[in-house]
Amino acid sequence: MRILLIASAFNSLTQRVFAELRDHGHHLAVHLVTGDQALRETVRRHAPELIVAPMLKAAVPEDVWSAHTTLIVHPGPLGDRGPSSLDRAIQEGAERWGVTVLQANEVMDGGDVWAHVEFPVPPVGKSDLYRNELSDAASRAVLLAVERFASGSHTPCAQHGPGWDVPVRTRPYLRQGERRIDWSGDPTATVLRKLRAADSQPGVADELLGARWQLHGGHAEDELRGAPGELLATRAGAVCRATVDGAVWLPELRARRDAGAVAGVKLPATLALGERLPALPEVPAPLCLPEGRRTWTDLDYRERGPVGLLRFSFPGGAMSTAHCRRLLDAYRYACSRPTSVLVLGGGRDFFSNGIHLNVIEGAADPAVESWANINAMDDLVAELLTTTDRLVVAALGGNAAAGGAMLALAADEVWCREGVLLNPHYRLMGLYGSEYWTYTLPRRVGRAVAERLTGQALPVTADSAQRLGLVDRVVAAAPGEFGSEVARLAELLANRPALAERIAAKKAGRERDEAAKPLAAYRAEELAVMRRTFLDPRAPYHALRAAFVRKEPVRGTPEHLAWFSDQDVASY
Repeated sequence: MRILLIASAFNSLTQRVFAELRDHGHHLAVHLVTGDQALRETVRRHAPELIVAPMLKAAVPEDVWSAHTTLIVHPGPLGDRGPSSLDRAIQEGAERWGVTVLQANEVMDGGDVWAHVEFPVPPVGKSDLYRNELSDAASRAVLLAVERFASGSHTPCAQHGPGWDVPVRTRPYLRQGERRIDWSGDPTATVLRKLRAADSQPGVADELLGARWQLHGGHAEDELRGAPGELLATRAGAVCRATVDGAVWLPELRARRDAGAVAGVKLPATLALGERLPALPEVPAPLCLPEGRRTWTDLDYRERGPVGLLRFSFPGGAMSTAHCRRLLDAYRYACSRPTSVLVLGGGRDFFSNGIHLNVIEGAADPAVESWANINAMDDLVAELLTTTDRLVVAALGGNAAAGGAMLALAADEVWCREGVLLNPHYRLMGLYGSEYWTYTLPRRVGRAVAERLTGQALPVTADSAQRLGLVDRVVAAAPGEFGSEVARLAELLANRPALAERIAAKKAGRERDEAAKPLAAYRAEELAVMRRTFLDPRAPYHALRAAFVRKEPVRGTPEHLAWFSDQDVASY
């Protein structure tokens, strides 16, 4: 079927719906909504059989939805209406929520229901929940709704009349007045819910050290204590702040802007605070965190028999120079341990999205920081590629893109949770890329497919990635169960009788490849192109980076999304 996706941005959910529908054989085009007239022209040009809106902040014009069935993905359960549905669910402590696919009409979120799927709400940030439990539910709901529409025999359920027995609740936008944290009165549990409900956007407005900030994300601390609102310590870029009955870690801050000013950049908290930050103790978390601790750490190492499990979780999947170096140190420690299989990743959200564009944008010299960051990424990837005394598994519980996707390809096996999206390309940020991708990507999928993946710059589902050879195993598990399932599977791998043989063959293969073309040569070729881009102030990378980091509104639909695609990923 010819389906037009309309969205306010090609965000993770829009990408998920796009990739899943494409896998199911539908022909897709995307329109990023900037105004009613442009939308009308796109609809008139494409004449789609169905319109689907995975993430839309604007109302669809009546002349569009009255002429073309338009399905809206609403991130709320049956009867829920309003623009801050997921935010309110988290802030109010809901244990279950839902996704409803409804038909656009004159009442916002009030159209006939085509599908509905519920999901649990674990104690995680909004962006994590959105990319995982909600995304899984939305994917199932959209596929079901499209199947029902295509059948021609399904009648959607009206949100009124004798067939409707669900209370309708319309709630307004969740404004900062309701999000505000009372550091002298709110208990830790309330503080965490408010922070989690706004972790990606819009953040929680607050004042700290004489300046105004948006707080992004929060994690509990079980030992440090102080006067409510007091800063207590730092850890790996985060700051710890006392509450009335405990403390929380604040990983990222963004300076609030005045009307008309340039948007601020979300940064690691200590970097954002800069010289305002008083002398505080740096309290690192042990790499092997004791059982029972309830504190924040972005690195964790554990062992399960012959398996080492090195988990990392950096906000937004972005890896700064410091992140890369700390992960490299942890990886080297893990490699010093007597294990035969080492799992890298295994967390429930982003694996990695490559270099940290926000830190680069906020640096005194973005070109210098870009160069330092890409070299730190390459150092980490090189360490994986030259590990020849054990098998390395990259376990992707969440999405991966650009250099983060290539980091995964440096492992011997790539395991993905079903529902994960891969974006193995760089060009949308105006970059050639590094992380040894010119070695690892063609090695897995062949040169022709590698060129298509990097050139077309489209998201790929875990299932399609497995068919292409990007991924070795797709793990059927809920987001919160992925880590334990990976550990179980890794133990089975480590106990295979032929494991030693396989490790020996891996070592011999690396030596053959090195003799044919050294890894250093791949790195030098990639970095030569990257360096020219970083040092050229006219290179598109700089403007694209600034627009991405500062969340500038979309100005139109990128050409590679704007036309119906008849190319199935599986046929690459």
